[in-house]
Amino acid sequence: MKSKIDPKIIVGLVLAVGILLLTAAASFWSIRGLGVQTRRVEHTYQVMQQVANVTAVLKDAQAGVRGYILTGDTAYLRPFSLATNELPNSLERLDKLTADNSTQQARLDSLRGLVEQEFRILRPLTQLTSSMSKSAMQTSLDTDRQTLRQVRSLYNRIQTQEMALLAQRSATQEVFAKATPIVVLVSAVLAVLIVVWLVVKIVQELADNRRLQSELADINAEVSLRIAQIRALAEQVVQGDYSVKITDTAEDNLGGLAASLNRMTQTLDASFSALEKRNQELDQFAYVASHDLKAPLRGVTTIVKWIEDELSEELSPKLRTYLDQMKGRLSRLEDLINGLLAYARVGRTAQTATQVDVGQLLREVAELVVPPDFTLRTSSDMPVFLTNRLGLQQVFTNLLSNAVKYHHRGAGQLEVSCRDTGRFYEFRVQDDGPGIAPEYHHKIFLLFQTLRDRHTAESTGIGLSIVQKIIDEHQGSIRVESAPGQGTGFIFTWPK
Repeated sequence: MKSKIDPKIIVGLVLAVGILLLTAAASFWSIRGLGVQTRRVEHTYQVMQQVANVTAVLKDAQAGVRGYILTGDTAYLRPFSLATNELPNSLERLDKLTADNSTQQARLDSLRGLVEQEFRILRPLTQLTSSMSKSAMQTSLDTDRQTLRQVRSLYNRIQTQEMALLAQRSATQEVFAKATPIVVLVSAVLAVLIVVWLVVKIVQELADNRRLQSELADINAEVSLRIAQIRALAEQVVQGDYSVKITDTAEDNLGGLAASLNRMTQTLDASFSALEKRNQELDQFAYVASHDLKAPLRGVTTIVKWIEDELSEELSPKLRTYLDQMKGRLSRLEDLINGLLAYARVGRTAQTATQVDVGQLLREVAELVVPPDFTLRTSSDMPVFLTNRLGLQQVFTNLLSNAVKYHHRGAGQLEVSCRDTGRFYEFRVQDDGPGIAPEYHHKIFLLFQTLRDRHTAESTGIGLSIVQKIIDEHQGSIRVESAPGQGTGFIFTWPK
């Protein structure tokens, strides 16, 4: 019997898997959002840092050029040289960092223009010659101051925009930073609760299964015991004891079967008691038939013989014919009585199993029923086995005597062979007589059926009926194979 899983456990497993997947997705979304916002905050800091760096480098370059103008020392031009190499790279990095912000891109374009303008102003100042007048120099320095003022103003606008973005992104980052541990914690708590619930349900299911298995084992042991009682009753019935009873009063199928078997054994006991009584009456009838019926027959036969002996000279040929017919009828009647007694007694006598040598048994039967002018051949592989000798002897006696009786010539050939078929031996009794037409094959085993003239003394029609009854009593089978002019073969099986 297959145990079924509680549907609640299946639903719980599906729910647990669903919640775990949901919490995993929520955790992934929260952590991913936190990472995105963190990168955006870092991106804002990088933009601010790069803008501040551009402004600072440009301011250092201006200060260095002014120091050079005042002192004439070329060491002050070093910041300008550094700015010439560094500012294009910084502007390029800023362009990449603000690629997703069109407003900042526009400001960056303005910043790039101001830086180029500043370089155009400062570059001539780094190459002082006597040809530049003081007024031209003063104009360049004034223009430089205005350009740097515009750079600072643009720097402030960029910083203000980035600070606004920083505040927005920091707020979003803070939301994700707070939500992520909450989501993870809630997911873990839900998972733990579901796992605990599942463990409790599984433990209960296992306990229920163990209890059910224990109950089933007890029921199985009880059923096995009751079935053993039924089997014991059946075995006793097979052995012929019909008085047994089963003490099983349970109101279930086995209890009903036990009650039915009790009624069956009670009925069988009554039936076999009645049958035993009928058999005793049949035995009494056989005794009466063998003594009370045969005695008058023998008396009439004796009277006929006296008439033939004492009045032989006074008997006319016609009267002698009548007397011969009377003797034939009396002889046939006696044979019929003997045949009926033999048929009635088949299966009712005790069957004693003895070691039987079939070859030796056939030689003994042949001495009784096979005339000298007939030839009997037997195969060399006749078995020796434990069986009912009297029953097998009766079968061979009737079959061989029939083969002799119904032979159309004065002499003939008889053959008996044997074949092992597993649980049975298959014997074949074959003759070379006139054969039997196929339309009579099913009739010859019927009681009183004969293919000879009914007035023939030796043809009672009981012999093959006795053979079939004996073989049936031993759970064997018999059949005939024959055709006119081809002899007759009787094939029968006999259990080992």
